Amino acid sequence: MNLTLQLRDYRLTTAEILYHMPDHPGLLQSYIWQELDLAPQYPVLRKFLAFWTRNLDGKLHSVRVGSSRLITPAQWNHGTLHSLN
Repeated sequence: MNLTLQLRDYRLTTAEILYHMPDHPGLLQSYIWQELDLAPQYPVLRKFLAFWTRNLDGKLHSVRVGSSRLITPAQWNHGTLHSLN
């Protein structure tokens, strides 16, 4: 993964793309796409979907998107240190 992009707040983005099968439009097929992308605009995903629409036969039905930062601030857990004796 590209550290430079991650430091610019790009996140690991996963999209489940449902599309109509070209030979059987009544059936849906699932495609999983995953890249680093910038939420909430998702320019990389939008570019991919535009490519899909222009060049592939399967008409898009729906897209579900999830993203997660790979680099996050440290989290502190506060607790009590018990005696070691």
